[in-house]
Amino acid sequence: MLNEEKIKLMTSIGMFEKREGKRVFLMNRFFRSDYIGQYILRAFVGFTFCWIMGTVLAVLYKAEDLFNTVDFSVLPEFAVWYVAAYIVCLLAYLLITFVVYWRRYEYAKRGMKVYVAKLKRLEKRYDLQGKLGHGGKKL
Repeated sequence: MLNEEKIKLMTSIGMFEKREGKRVFLMNRFFRSDYIGQYILRAFVGFTFCWIMGTVLAVLYKAEDLFNTVDFSVLPEFAVWYVAAYIVCLLAYLLITFVVYWRRYEYAKRGMKVYVAKLKRLEKRYDLQGKLGHGGKKL
């Protein structure tokens, strides 16, 4: 005889594994700081690479104008502003990255708690069925 509650629990567990399994189970292998740290490191490298590439493209695009009108006395002041803009933009980008991946980790942590609770309920159902026997009567 089929137990309707067990079937519902197994279906719910299966749907969770199918929808959220890859993200939740992947995050479950890391500590929060390690998970967030790896994405912050990726963001730092990616942002720095894009900033450098953007600078190179801008300089190449405006090369003739820059070399014809450049005043070398303002070059140190421009370099300070350029580095300050890089640092401010980088910090803003890393903050956004931190918040996004913190929330993803917390979402996965809550999802994992629900998943484990459903598994425990299912295990209790199997234990109860084993104690009562297959017919529902105590052995």
